[in-house]
Amino acid sequence: MEPNGHSRLRRRDHLVQENGDPDLSCSIDELDPWTAWAYKPRTISFLFVGACFLIWASGALDPESNKSGDLVTSVKRGVWAMIAVFLTYCLLQAPSTVLTRPHPAVWRLVHGMAVVYLVALTFLLFQTRDDARQFMKFLHPDLGVELPERSYGADCRIYIPENPSSRFKNVYETLFDEFVLAHILGWWGKAILIRNQPLLWVLSTGFEFMELTFRHMLPNFNECWWDSIILDIFTCNWFGIWAGVHTVRYFDGRTYEWVGISRQPNIIGKVKRTLGQFTPAQWDKDEWHPLLGPWRFIQVLSLCIVFLTVELNTFFLKFCLWIPPRNPVIVYRLILWWLIAIPTIREYNLYLQDRKPVKKVGAFCWLSLAICIIELLICIKFGHGLYPKPMPQWLVVFWLSMGSTLVLFLMIWSWKLQRSYHKKRR
Repeated sequence: MEPNGHSRLRRRDHLVQENGDPDLSCSIDELDPWTAWAYKPRTISFLFVGACFLIWASGALDPESNKSGDLVTSVKRGVWAMIAVFLTYCLLQAPSTVLTRPHPAVWRLVHGMAVVYLVALTFLLFQTRDDARQFMKFLHPDLGVELPERSYGADCRIYIPENPSSRFKNVYETLFDEFVLAHILGWWGKAILIRNQPLLWVLSTGFEFMELTFRHMLPNFNECWWDSIILDIFTCNWFGIWAGVHTVRYFDGRTYEWVGISRQPNIIGKVKRTLGQFTPAQWDKDEWHPLLGPWRFIQVLSLCIVFLTVELNTFFLKFCLWIPPRNPVIVYRLILWWLIAIPTIREYNLYLQDRKPVKKVGAFCWLSLAICIIELLICIKFGHGLYPKPMPQWLVVFWLSMGSTLVLFLMIWSWKLQRSYHKKRR
């Protein structure tokens, strides 16, 4: 007979080997009895259930009953089944991330969805622009149709005296545009991800500079000055950042002492604990410290550049592939990017805080950067010939000056640090 301690240790080691994840190394004895079943491996059971589902969906045992004369329908069903099989594999066998709530399997599924999106983008990259636009019809029947140009800066007057019914028509139309709510929710989500107010304001101001830079290419970026400065930066973005920062402070100030559902004294307590499963298990502070040194400054600046590139890709993809703003495809992409960004930011911040001499970024960081690059390549390839207007000369001079100033600043900073280091050694 083995002592109980050795028996539990063996059971825990066996669970780790089954799942391949040290973060799930808590034994079943340490989990709440009501939720322990969710952390037991069920890979073989899922395999048999999935096989039965494929037999039914594919008509493998009765081909005639499932025969379809439409080749397009058969190909669609096959592609969706292929994606479903891959996502099921990721749900069960993909490596877990640094996140454990509401369940590690959720983030394994997000990992699989990111890989599917990356592969789909790679396929799209090898098509022609016209074929890619028609391919979008397979995602939504309303796509593949040329969009009318929409500019927000055609009339920038705040007061319109010749319109007696609504003299502030331009302001009303801008205030009640669907992008106002999107701005607020977007910056609330970014504040929860970044958790650093100065960095958020850099991103907010930086995107307005991006709109100013590329407004000769995209009609959507032609905004009035009061729309960009007052409504976007100091109203929508400010309110989203303010709400996000207060959300961060709320979770940061909490004491995290989790008690299992079965140990809650009443029904209300059990419901609260169940809902609490969808909140963080603990709240880690993200320490960016961009002024820690030149290299850390470059690393944080790289994060800002990737963030702004992802946002710009949204507008250029819409323009190149003829996707209207209200189409569900845009919403699905934004939701997927937000889900991918949650573990990505955590992994990147842990990478910056890690003091090991040899280290590598996490899987989500790699995936996010790869997706961003492929999206950018699609925008560049499909954008040839769509932007006849050249960039204004003053913008070229402005960005060249900014780049030169940044390089000079980093060189002087590095030189001063090196000089002070040599003085200390003497």
